[in-house]
Amino acid sequence: MRHITAISDLSVQEIDALIMKARDIMANPGRYQEACRHKKLATLFYEPSTRTRLSFEAAMYELGGQVLGFSQAEASSAAKGESVADTIRTISCYADLIAMRHHKEGAPTVAAHYATVPVINAGDGGHNHPTQTLTDLLTIQMEKGRLGNMTVGLCGDLKFGRTVHSLIEAMCRYPGVRFVLISPEELKVPSYVKIPLKQGQVPYEQTTDLQSVMPRLDILYMTRVQRERFFNEDDYIRLKDSYILTPAKLELAKPDLSVMHPLPRVNEIALAIDQDPRATYFKQTLYGKYIRMALILMLLEVQA
Repeated sequence: MRHITAISDLSVQEIDALIMKARDIMANPGRYQEACRHKKLATLFYEPSTRTRLSFEAAMYELGGQVLGFSQAEASSAAKGESVADTIRTISCYADLIAMRHHKEGAPTVAAHYATVPVINAGDGGHNHPTQTLTDLLTIQMEKGRLGNMTVGLCGDLKFGRTVHSLIEAMCRYPGVRFVLISPEELKVPSYVKIPLKQGQVPYEQTTDLQSVMPRLDILYMTRVQRERFFNEDDYIRLKDSYILTPAKLELAKPDLSVMHPLPRVNEIALAIDQDPRATYFKQTLYGKYIRMALILMLLEVQA
């Protein structure tokens, strides 16, 4: 039995195999439509979610399985004070696999300690989001045909952005990757996130100026400034519009730039960008379903 609480739980070889499996599912959906028949996925979402929760549920349904769970803490016994440990022990009696999102960093790791079925971290506070990272890697591979030898710009909230933290950790393991970290001073990447950059001698630079680095980017990964991570409303209001991607700014970019975003978008990407062929974020959402299908098959040890 395995748990996936961070992207580091997967080797590069396993990530590549999951991407290959996801691509095969896309090409041959009929082959997989009964693969998880009689299997149940529990989605335990203590924090609001649209894409991640529905993506997991759609993935399980398209594999022929079933879904149970809750979409907010108030709809569970957590509202009565039940601990994560007790909830997980209980849900392990009902489901074959658990996908869990929680506002507290490390909660899925605690869940994995008590579970008797595999646990997937579907996002824990500002810490990790491994299945979004798998989604991002599949998207990059589909768009670029490779996962190495490129310059990746990460823009926006790099302090609390768990998708950014996981993506840095994952892409550090591929050759020839360079990072440009674009954020206000107050939202810079935390020092612990830079550890794999330094250990792997991965080149990176930090800047507050998106336009100056735009011509060099192969990937531009936009993120929103997350209101729910701020303790001070005034700080959120001051920083929320720090970077807004507009068609004028994209004029500086490469013709084959891929603009990504984990969504939800607030206003950091102008609606006009949606019509640009370089906009990849809605395809990215679709790819998330297929990579989660591949991960479910792996963790349930289903051959299809």
